[in-house]
Amino acid sequence: MTEWRQPKEEAIHWIHSLFRLRMRSAARPVDFASLAVFRILFGLAMAVAMVRALVSGWAEEVLVRPDFFFKYAGFAWVPVPSGPVLQALLAGLAACALCIAVGLFYRPAAVLFLVGFSWVQLMDLTNYLNHYYLVSLLALLLTFLPLHRAVSVDAWWRPSLTLARFPAWWSWLLRAQVGIVYFFAALAKATPDWLGHGQPMGIWLASRGDVPLIGPLLILPGVALAMSWGGFLYDLTIPLWLLHPRTRRVAYIAVIGFHSMVGLLFPIGMFPWIMIIATTVFFAPEWPRAWLRGWRLANEASAGKATSGFRLGTMSVLAALYLVVQVLVPLRAFAYGGNVLWHEQGMRFSWRVMSREKNGSVTYRVRARGWTRERLVSPSDYLTAIQERELVTQPDLILALAHHVAEDLRARGLSDVEVRVDALASLNGRPMTPLIDPDVDLTTVEDSFAPADWILPAPDGVPPSLSPRSIEAVAEVSP
Repeated sequence: MTEWRQPKEEAIHWIHSLFRLRMRSAARPVDFASLAVFRILFGLAMAVAMVRALVSGWAEEVLVRPDFFFKYAGFAWVPVPSGPVLQALLAGLAACALCIAVGLFYRPAAVLFLVGFSWVQLMDLTNYLNHYYLVSLLALLLTFLPLHRAVSVDAWWRPSLTLARFPAWWSWLLRAQVGIVYFFAALAKATPDWLGHGQPMGIWLASRGDVPLIGPLLILPGVALAMSWGGFLYDLTIPLWLLHPRTRRVAYIAVIGFHSMVGLLFPIGMFPWIMIIATTVFFAPEWPRAWLRGWRLANEASAGKATSGFRLGTMSVLAALYLVVQVLVPLRAFAYGGNVLWHEQGMRFSWRVMSREKNGSVTYRVRARGWTRERLVSPSDYLTAIQERELVTQPDLILALAHHVAEDLRARGLSDVEVRVDALASLNGRPMTPLIDPDVDLTTVEDSFAPADWILPAPDGVPPSLSPRSIEAVAEVSP
């Protein structure tokens, strides 16, 4: 017994010592320069994104034109403003983003940007994109991290705010957030379709054979599989290469090259730029000073107390809990079993970035008291083309519209309304297969977080190898 107790006590002592070492390391003061630059770049990128949304007509297309909006669970109360109010909101978000960049009224600007941007995203579920979610999370972190305490108008006006250094865990928190995105993006690609058959990469590349210079290369045999593996390995390992000082520069060149290529080949908006900016948090804290010799970010004398070390207080505990949630939320998809790319339960907020190509068609079959036969209802009777494109592959949206169709018919005086659906979907180029049980009256089904037995199992078999000619037989590409 005594022989066992001694190694056990030594192990506990070693773990305790290691924990204390990491805590001291987390509280270690480091240069503020890197996070100041991150704040500036993030704010400028968001200002450009908001102006782009205004001038491109995006707001009009996706938030003014629709008559019906799909809502997130628990957020049905979120209002959709009129066109002029929406435009004013986007202009206000652009102004808030600029204030974040220059550090002017930073705290209020960060909070207002977070609330306003989240409001825009919560208006209609069909507008969900992974990079919108990432922007919301980064904006949330910026509301708590006082990144205006160097290289900012606020610090210039109030020198007492100025810090030359910050606790290392601030940087760790942002690195962990970006690393989580990459890790789960890699995990989503660890599938037979992606790594064994090069799909859906083959579908996407076959539709881009007309890209100048590189187009003919994209459709060569084996290129899709090689690029699939390249994307998987990049997502899986790039945070590690960025963390190591000896490989950091080459890794960041790879970041720029990878995301620039993705932005060139696929219409995914601001996501490549967001990731290029976000990965700067992996750089050494003092990297801007090394680039700009003699640059002074803060008055060292006013920040003397910051250089002796920081205490790990409530904020660091909340940060740790935040990261636990960020890991658990993507993991929930695995609790449903089956193929999440098919049933899509747990798909959102799980960083399954560009992990599947899915197309479909939906027709509702409606019955009501007094009718002698079923009547067919097209989603286009209620939705815009953009909304319908999202609906046809997502069972929870199909269910939501079925309930809306029933409510609409009841409002017209009909009773005993039943709504069934013929929903077909294709996953990664496979033949169209029933997605939802056509015999289930969807008005009797309530959406929930429980596994949905009204969604049919995913099709078996391997995806086809598609040539540039046969790609035309597959529905519209939308990575």
